[in-house]
Amino acid sequence: MSRIVQSGQYQLNVDDLKIAGSGDRMTLSIGPHHPSTHGVLRVILEIEGERIIKATPEVGFLHTGIEKNAEHLTWTQAITVLDRMDYLAPLSNNLGYVLAVEKLLGIEPPPRGRTIRILLTELQRIASHAIWLGTTALDIGSQSVLMYAFHIRELILDLFEEASGARMNPSYFRVGGLAEDVPEGFEEKVRAFLDEMPKRLKEIRTILDKNPIWLDRLKGVGVIDADRALALGVTGPNLRASGVPYDVRKAYPYAGYDEYEFDVPVGENGDSYDRYLVRVLEMMESHRICRQALERLEPGPVNVDDRKIVLPPKEELRHSMEALIHHFKLVSYGFDVPAGEVYQALESPRGEIGFYVVSNGKNKPWRVRVRGPAFYHVFALPAMMEGALLADMVAVIASADPVFGEVDR
Repeated sequence: MSRIVQSGQYQLNVDDLKIAGSGDRMTLSIGPHHPSTHGVLRVILEIEGERIIKATPEVGFLHTGIEKNAEHLTWTQAITVLDRMDYLAPLSNNLGYVLAVEKLLGIEPPPRGRTIRILLTELQRIASHAIWLGTTALDIGSQSVLMYAFHIRELILDLFEEASGARMNPSYFRVGGLAEDVPEGFEEKVRAFLDEMPKRLKEIRTILDKNPIWLDRLKGVGVIDADRALALGVTGPNLRASGVPYDVRKAYPYAGYDEYEFDVPVGENGDSYDRYLVRVLEMMESHRICRQALERLEPGPVNVDDRKIVLPPKEELRHSMEALIHHFKLVSYGFDVPAGEVYQALESPRGEIGFYVVSNGKNKPWRVRVRGPAFYHVFALPAMMEGALLADMVAVIASADPVFGEVDR
């Protein structure tokens, strides 16, 4: 029988512990159900005393086949499964995919639709960073920060529910625009959130920024320099914390980001503390973008004027046979997309996420391939953990912010 040793939040299968060689080096199997791995991850550690000599991540325990599932659905239906990939940033998944399909179709949503997309995507970034902040603080031992951070996220999910009817996987962005326009009064509710959010974030920073425990657990821990991060394919806040100011929104503007003013926060040390600071500063930059989006939000349509791609308004179905025919065909068959291939990258909360989409001219994608940033970050963990203390493993994994729905897609 397996022997299990339980100590606080750690659970270790004693049968997985063995002496490696004749020296003092040991091999520990942590996971795949370790409570501090932010998903279903197994890490095989080689340690000498309390020092990590080598770390080997093992993934695949959550594999869902999302990419292959998308290839068996119509272009619109595929949005629903891609939602569930990075389940903390489903609107980023939506945006990258629909932008790729719109490239193949040669269409672009009207200004109001584009502005709402940016507004909601940046709210999604704030929500994702908030849940990262709360769960990382909980891993380090701060329960109160989790409550403050979740409050920020809950307010944003309320806004998503207001717009789409769903809190977690809204499938709100559609090819050609949006599922529907935001409801009346939505802008006022967004402004109320934007007024409150900086105060909440300031409360969190008051707790953490100079907290000696927080500083001891993060400063100088999980260091990765710029050259090594680039070589390993690290992007997003994890790369910017190492001093590289690469942000897809600036480097390769998409969806209209070139019309907005915002800065790209960078760190200097590439450690867990800089990864914390970069994400906190990014939340305020997203707040800044949201303010600009509200100022730009003018009345008008949110979808392209093409009944062969976008569902007709529901009120037309009662008196227009043509609208009813278009509705029936789009729901039952979908629409054909010209043959071709595209790659669309965007800046998700975790980094550069890319969608390689191939069409063979039919009503379903022939190939959907996703470049998920969290996959690269998991396999950069060994570089971050080398020489760290065993007790620092939890902080290093948390600072990388992996989401295993995306890693194991």
